[in-house]
Amino acid sequence: MENNTTIETKYNKLIIALSVIIPLAVAVLFGVNLRKMGYDVQPLTFLPPIYATINGVTAILLITAVLAIKKGNRKVHERLMKLAILCSVLFLVMYVAYHMTSDSTPFGGEGAIRYVYFFILITHIVLSIAIIPLVLITYVKALAQRFDKHKKIAKITFPIWLYVAITGVIVYLMISPYYAN
Repeated sequence: MENNTTIETKYNKLIIALSVIIPLAVAVLFGVNLRKMGYDVQPLTFLPPIYATINGVTAILLITAVLAIKKGNRKVHERLMKLAILCSVLFLVMYVAYHMTSDSTPFGGEGAIRYVYFFILITHIVLSIAIIPLVLITYVKALAQRFDKHKKIAKITFPIWLYVAITGVIVYLMISPYYAN
């Protein structure tokens, strides 16, 4: 049986690797458009409302999970958090698939709303990169049953992850009028 420190140590390199590889892979794949490369693929234009909904579901799962743990229901909390992680992975896969098959949509708003949009978008992107190691570290602390440390880092992870999930929906709602039909 592994002790708690061994579990954490075992996952540290994986956390670092995923925290670097995921954002780099997304950045690279974001720039790959299969259609422009000559592949005969249909643009997956139906995905943005689906992955925006998944972001909304993630936000609900996060809030519900926090309420569950505050009521002392660790098992429900654990299941909800695993679902939130799964939703985030599904979002990421769909987001990349959309951008690999479709042209990016420029924001068409003008004036002050343009600045609001780009502020939300940029903070969403930066924090979505930062949230990767935070979620993984928080999860591993729970896995190692280091609940004191899990709780401490979860107080940082939760609001950032919630912000990323909610702003994902907001970005979609703000840009959706500009999607080509």
